[in-house]
Amino acid sequence: MNGIGAGEGAAAADARQVDVVVIGAGQAGLSAAHHLRRVGFEPERDFVVLDHAPRPGGAWQFRWPSLTYGKVHGMHALPGMELTGADPARPSSEVIGEYFESYEKTFDLRVRRPVEVQRVREGDGGRLLVETSDGAWATRALINATGTWDRPFWPRYPGQETFRGRQLHTARYAGPEEFAGQRVVVVGGGASGTQHLMEIAPYAAATTWVTRRPPVFREGPFDENLGRAAVAMVEERVRQGLAPLSVVSVTGLPVNDAIREARANGVLDRLPMFDRITPTGVAWNDGREVEADVILWATGFRAAIDHLAPLKLREPGGGIRMEGTRAALDPRVHLVGYGPSASTIGANRAGRAAVRDIQRLLARGTPVAA
Repeated sequence: MNGIGAGEGAAAADARQVDVVVIGAGQAGLSAAHHLRRVGFEPERDFVVLDHAPRPGGAWQFRWPSLTYGKVHGMHALPGMELTGADPARPSSEVIGEYFESYEKTFDLRVRRPVEVQRVREGDGGRLLVETSDGAWATRALINATGTWDRPFWPRYPGQETFRGRQLHTARYAGPEEFAGQRVVVVGGGASGTQHLMEIAPYAAATTWVTRRPPVFREGPFDENLGRAAVAMVEERVRQGLAPLSVVSVTGLPVNDAIREARANGVLDRLPMFDRITPTGVAWNDGREVEADVILWATGFRAAIDHLAPLKLREPGGGIRMEGTRAALDPRVHLVGYGPSASTIGANRAGRAAVRDIQRLLARGTPVAA
């Protein structure tokens, strides 16, 4: 049995066969499912969409209530259906959740949820075996659209376990009110870090902002040339098999009136990264210390791709080497919403590109992985 255990053999024998499995029903997954429909693939017969979330909305459904739709920048509509008439004062989790739910129904995508994908491994006859909490699927191609929300990144610093206050990641941020009267250290120079800091400052007793690198504030419009340059930088990393940077990390922080006011008021005065954490706060080797009740880690996320580990796609650089949306080591596997397509407009384009590539792959016949 080639080393396959009895349980694994049973999973393969009972697997439902489809041409394509889409993992994830956020922007990237729904875009891919839409394009599969457009070129003639039938949901549940030819392809299936699996989503671990309890309801439509992708990662947006887990966003903090104070992130209203009016504060969201760069939200690009899904292909074939605009998001119109949304109240900018409503939480983005509600607005986008309802939009995604309507999209799924309009295009009859039949997303299965909640379904946890446990692992993807080599199956029989050149197919991939997708093992889940809802049984197994044997598929000729895979579109992985799992994003990053499930893998918040927590850096490690000396003394972290001694801190007597509260530590939380931005993934668990619920709003500024919970920090009332507290001394808060916000770690991270991205959009979430600055948004949280500006929201918390009016409630907190004191705030301190620390980042590894000096933040880059970008004045003026973000035009297509700048966008292409940013995406090209991320693409080059994934071509080399390095762990991808987010597109946002290479674009800088767009300056608006709220940013200008926060900079003028000293809220966005940045300190370099501390060297250690103490029981009562954070400290630098030059002798400076800041006392804190809370450390909020706005330190980003990593790609949620551990379920692909049996396929051995990772390179020594920590990432998956990509050729377009296709994994260089296995042409059956496409990653959308990964690396250069980790933006709403990038996810749309990647979904279309992946489907075109899969059409060509299936026309040639399912290859056997090396």
